[in-house]
Amino acid sequence: MHRAAGKTYRIVVRSELSERYAAAFEGMEMETNRGLTILTGKIIDQPHLYGILDRLGGLGLELLSVKCLPEGTEDDAANSPPMTRSGH
Repeated sequence: MHRAAGKTYRIVVRSELSERYAAAFEGMEMETNRGLTILTGKIIDQPHLYGILDRLGGLGLELLSVKCLPEGTEDDAANSPPMTRSGH
């Protein structure tokens, strides 16, 4: 069995994290926009994903979405909308 390089995920939480939190999510691109923080990057496996989600939960952040992006979209992830607007 060979080791996979991982998949690209986009994780969106409510609240704008400052750059000092970037170290907690090493290897992930972090951007803030309109009260949200968007983390985008390669997730090696499920334990890696759950580790990031646990870290976000430990910071008391509200998780809004977790999306596995199609292959080849890592460079475009920051330019796409983080989520669709609902119910307002």
